[in-house]
This record gives sequence, C-alpha cells and structure tokens, in this order.
Amino acid sequence: MTNSMSKENKRMLLWFIIALIIALIPWLAIAQTKLIEKQKFHFSEQGETKAGYTQAVKVGNTLYISGVPGVEPDMGISIKQVYDGLQKTLAHYGATFAHVVKENLYTTDIEAVKRNNEVRKAYYKGDFPAATWLQIDRLYMSQANLEVDLIAIIED
Repeated sequence: MTNSMSKENKRMLLWFIIALIIALIPWLAIAQTKLIEKQKFHFSEQGETKAGYTQAVKVGNTLYISGVPGVEPDMGISIKQVYDGLQKTLAHYGATFAHVVKENLYTTDIEAVKRNNEVRKAYYKGDFPAATWLQIDRLYMSQANLEVDLIAIIED
C-alpha cells in the first residue's frame, strides 16, 4: 500500500492536532477544577447582605461562624448574649460547643471579660478550644463591647 498523504498534508494535519490540543488545555483545566460547595446560615440575610457577610459558612466538615456581638452594658449579660447566639448557629448544624476547635474573642474591656469568664466557660463544659482574646478600641457595631467568632469541626 502506498502512502497517499503528501508531506505537506501530513504537516498540516500535525499542526491542526497541535492547535486542537492547545485549544483544549483550558477546557481540561476547567473540567478538573472542583467548585467548593458552601452551605450558608443567616440570622438576618438582608442585614448580612448589606454589611457583606454571612453568619456561618460550612465547607466540608468545617463550620466558620462569623462574629456575634454583645451589646449589654453588663459584660456577664453580654457574654451570655453572644454565646447564646453562637449556640443557635451551632445547633442549626447539629453541633454544640464540643465541636468548637477555635475561638476568637474581641472586646473593648478585656478585664470585664476576665471577671465574667465563668459565664463563657459554662458553654464549653470543660472542653475548651484554642482561643485568642484581644482588646480593641471599637467593634463594627459602635455599642458592642464584645464579639466572638468560632471554627467548629462537625460531621459531614
């Protein structure tokens, strides 16, 4: 059998195949990109959208809970207000404070938080997470004296 394809046709076919492969590379990369599935929870979707955040986002088995503010002048009551809000978000996902692995606490009065720490500790029942506490000048809500955000690991 004789080769019926000319050298020029072979060269054109080779360039066509190379061009086709180059054109398909971005599509292959897109096909391999896995989108992150986010489950979101809102206290007030309208208010959160206006401010540009979501109260909680679950990705895989990790739950990220945005800061819950406390606005009561009495720090003990403010702490209870905050941790009750966090508990509500955890419960939405079937979780408790036992699932919390990281806590960030921001306050305008760290000494008042220390004096009322027993209120906070009661929610963890002795199973405390890694934690960072910071005193700052002001929170997003000007009347707030405390804000706490959490990271929890929960069942998928």
